[in-house]
Amino acid sequence: MKKTVKKHLKMSKGERILYTLAIFLLLLSPISIVFSKATLAKVNFEVEKQKKAIEIQEKTNESISMTIDELASLTKIQEVALEQGLSYNDNNIRIITEDN
Repeated sequence: MKKTVKKHLKMSKGERILYTLAIFLLLLSPISIVFSKATLAKVNFEVEKQKKAIEIQEKTNESISMTIDELASLTKIQEVALEQGLSYNDNNIRIITEDN
């Protein structure tokens, strides 16, 4: 009967550290990929939310701008002046120009 001899390979401390690091990185990489994709999805959701808020604000600004234009029109000014008992007199209007 022959005895089988088992040989144990001795690894140095540096090799053990390298193997441990390689296994750690292999296990960590799928987790980090999932985490980064989840973070990206969250950021994209926030971007879309902000775009919607900007769109709503732009519509509000446009509406307010139109209201300002309506209120600043000459007919509206004359209407308000008449309601307040004022009259529109072209002789009182002077055009001022800046000469350099």
